[in-house]
Amino acid sequence: MIHWLQSDEPFPPVHSALAEPNGLLAAGGDLSAERLIEAYRQGIFPWFSDGEPILWWSPDPRMVLVPAEIKVTRSLAKVLRNRVFEVRADSAFREVMQACAEPRANQRGTWISDDMIGAYHALHRRGIAHSIETWIDGELAGGLYGVAIGRMFYGESMFTRAPDASKIALVHLARQLQRWGFELIDCQMHTAHLERMGGREVPRAAFMRKLGELVNYPPITGAWVLDNDLD
Repeated sequence: MIHWLQSDEPFPPVHSALAEPNGLLAAGGDLSAERLIEAYRQGIFPWFSDGEPILWWSPDPRMVLVPAEIKVTRSLAKVLRNRVFEVRADSAFREVMQACAEPRANQRGTWISDDMIGAYHALHRRGIAHSIETWIDGELAGGLYGVAIGRMFYGESMFTRAPDASKIALVHLARQLQRWGFELIDCQMHTAHLERMGGREVPRAAFMRKLGELVNYPPITGAWVLDNDLD
């Protein structure tokens, strides 16, 4: 049975999430900033397609990336050294979300709807959602966006229009977060790409224990500015 949320009802405990499909916790509610912040603080995220109700998830195990453990191949390290790109933060948040929503090979539709873009842009205006962008020759070539609470970063989606552009953004994000004392990037679900970049799965209980510590640090407020020596 899926728990249906009323408008002002709190989330059920994450341990009550279904095993199949893995992590489905609840449906309904809304995408207000308050609801989203409440969800992320409890290790819950929304993920649903157009035409579906809002679905809330907390999978077990959880895919995470420790910023200090990001893997950079020799070929990617060469790209970073050559630096034929510019990496910015929070200069094109809506454009990054729209690019992440574009159709991809072997994928029908997108879960990043106009309502989702509006909801996360509201978080961005509050200094809670952020984008990391790779620019090449003045064009947005790749990037990612996510949510930061305390010293916890929740990665949501990434895109690329040029070779290695999303990897460049992820490496810069990880190195900047490490400097700021962030200890985890939540990657939500396992992918081979994230595993190659250093991501790994951890039990949900362990994830929740660490999350409970990290979300209570003071936030970094306002638009993010990346250090200039992250390569």
